[in-house]
Amino acid sequence: MKRGLAALALLATVLGGPPAGQAATAWGWLGVRIRDLSEQEMEDISRRFGLREGFGAVIVEVIEETPAAAAGLRNGDLVVAFRDRPVVDTRTLQRAVASASVGETVRLTVLRPDEGRRPVQVRVGAMPEPMVADRIAAEYGFLVRDPAGQPELGGSRPGPIPSVAAVLPRSRAERAGVQVGDVLTEVSGRPVATLEAVREALLAAGPDGPLPLVLRRGQEQLAVTLDSSPRR
Repeated sequence: MKRGLAALALLATVLGGPPAGQAATAWGWLGVRIRDLSEQEMEDISRRFGLREGFGAVIVEVIEETPAAAAGLRNGDLVVAFRDRPVVDTRTLQRAVASASVGETVRLTVLRPDEGRRPVQVRVGAMPEPMVADRIAAEYGFLVRDPAGQPELGGSRPGPIPSVAAVLPRSRAERAGVQVGDVLTEVSGRPVATLEAVREALLAAGPDGPLPLVLRRGQEQLAVTLDSSPRR
């Protein structure tokens, strides 16, 4: 049960990608891990900074040697605007960053407990391909299990038996009947036997669909197609 909840939490973290039609391998990236504000945090921030309501995405980790680190972003920064447009939650920020041009310098507005509101200029980098593949899977509403049987986000180790670690409620994957534990044997017409092969197939397919899958569930083999029109 705990493993399933952890997988769903990771799935929520990776959700968000560029607008339909944008090349999957050209997604923008800052190099941060973020989370939404709790209700109590929203109230506290509203009072402290005089905002009508609390909003934004909290940076919980700035990854070393990334665009975010080079720009001086810090753990604990609350991102409230991207290109001077409000950031309501993590999904808003993820999609805005992913749709930015690689190499473009963008302005973020952050709130810091010790400094208040301040602008930060960040040069957008290219999202690493393993993360792009995980994002594509998340756009369809599923997460793939790594070799050790734990949900993985952006790692690089190939796995011998790629299987579904989580399925997001009301997602394209759920509507197609994909279930946790299903073993992936084909993705978009490509045979897959490792996590690396799944990612390569997802990169080639892109996030817009439709995405045909062949799954093994126990002794049964199933062919399903994830539709091409996500309902958000």
